[in-house]
Amino acid sequence: MRKLIVTEFISVDGIAEVEKLPKVTWNDEMQRFKEDELADSGAMLLGRTTYEIFAGSWPSETGDFADRFNALPKYVASTRLKALDWKPAELLTGSLPEAVSKLKQGSGGNIYVHGSLSVAQELLRHGLVDRVRLLSYPGTVGEGKKLFPTDMPVALEPISAMTFSNGVVALEYAAGKVKADLPP
Repeated sequence: MRKLIVTEFISVDGIAEVEKLPKVTWNDEMQRFKEDELADSGAMLLGRTTYEIFAGSWPSETGDFADRFNALPKYVASTRLKALDWKPAELLTGSLPEAVSKLKQGSGGNIYVHGSLSVAQELLRHGLVDRVRLLSYPGTVGEGKKLFPTDMPVALEPISAMTFSNGVVALEYAAGKVKADLPP
C-alpha cells in the first residue's frame, strides 16, 4: 500500500504560505531533503492552485531533479479545471477522501502532497495522511494560511528532527487520526 505524505515549507507558528516565510539561504541540506523526497515519490497529489503554479514553472526547468519531478504522475483535486497540460496528469473525480483511498491502494511508490493546504487539511481530517514532512523556517509570521486544521487537533508522532546550518529544521511525523477528544 502506498503512503500519503504531506510535505510543506512552514514557519514556527504553523503558517505554510511560502511567500510569507522568513528569508533563508537554500543550502545543500535542504536540497538533500528534497532529493530524498523525490527518490521516495511515486506521484504527486496537488490542489488546483498548486498545480497551476507548478505547471507554470516546472516544465521549463532543466536538470536531473526537474526531469524526474516533471515525469512524476500528478493527481489533481479540482472542480474548476477541465484539462491538464502538465503531463502525466489526471483529474480526480468524486469525493477527495474516496479518490485518495483508491490511489493509496495502488502501486507505484508513495504519493506526496506539495503545498495544496486545503487538500492537505481535508486529508488530515479524514485520517488519510501517513506522514508529515516539514521544513520549518526559523521565525514566526503571525498571520496566514495554516497547514493544520484549526478546528480539530491532529495526533502526530515524531519520527525525526534535524537542524540545518541555515536554521531550518527538517521534521518528520507519523500522522494519526484527527482527535476530537484532544484539548485544542
